[in-house]
Amino acid sequence: MRFSPGPGAGTLQDMLYAELDGFEPVAIHEHESGDGWRVFFRTPAQRDGARRALASEFENALELHTIDVDDEDWARRSQAALRAIRAGRIVVAPPWDVPSGIGDPGSGIRSDPASRVPDPDIVVVIDPSTGFGTGHHATTRLCLELLQQIDPRGKRIIDVGTGSGVLAIAASKLAAREVIAIDHDPDALRNARENVARNGTEIEVLEGDLSRISVAPADVVLANLTSGVLQRFADALTRLVITGGVLIVSGFSPDDLNEVARALDAAAADVRSDGEWAAASFRIESITDRSRAPSSSGTN
Repeated sequence: MRFSPGPGAGTLQDMLYAELDGFEPVAIHEHESGDGWRVFFRTPAQRDGARRALASEFENALELHTIDVDDEDWARRSQAALRAIRAGRIVVAPPWDVPSGIGDPGSGIRSDPASRVPDPDIVVVIDPSTGFGTGHHATTRLCLELLQQIDPRGKRIIDVGTGSGVLAIAASKLAAREVIAIDHDPDALRNARENVARNGTEIEVLEGDLSRISVAPADVVLANLTSGVLQRFADALTRLVITGGVLIVSGFSPDDLNEVARALDAAAADVRSDGEWAAASFRIESITDRSRAPSSSGTN
């Protein structure tokens, strides 16, 4: 799909994410030019249904085309040009661009002496797959920046909608006491578990979604979703945070910050933006319906 970049594009993209969510895309790749996406689906029926819905909802705002992709290795092939990127102390790297000196011969990870990101404090190696989150999207980088600002050492952390597991793995490598990664997509769960093992981290990866999550509240909750999802499940997200804990959210445009904050019934403690995307951390001081908060680990 193609759309016009510039003012208002962030709001349009958030609406597109919300509309696409019902058709369960397995990956969304942004054009380098910023004027569109390539959206992947498991079946032609899901793809064609999404196309009809988008054409009806957004009329002339989009240019839409459909294609069939036969190669099962399309995710890795389409992202072969990815290189390591830095977010604060953290470098997120694909296996073929791990900064020099980091590779472990026993892990299958090989360092690249020509990597353009030298001397990282922490390296998270993410093998591109159908799970969202190579670390290159602005929303992921913004979450990583905010996570480093709150000092996760010794804290219990939940990553909701973990995708590739990049945020959960970063939290673990920042010395979190316990990390739980949650997603409802089978491909994302498989990719997250592979990346958790690849990075040598101990993270519990659980299947679940915000409509029926049942895990004990955590010190920090990460939710890199969309504005619509954040607002729709605001109560569920805040109930996952202990009183006085921190909720870090991203996946929305700067123009949507006030609406997200209103839904969460909290004031943003720290706000970051990168182009058309924003992220914010919220200190959850009180929960009006604490009686509904779950008290044990696990998902339904």
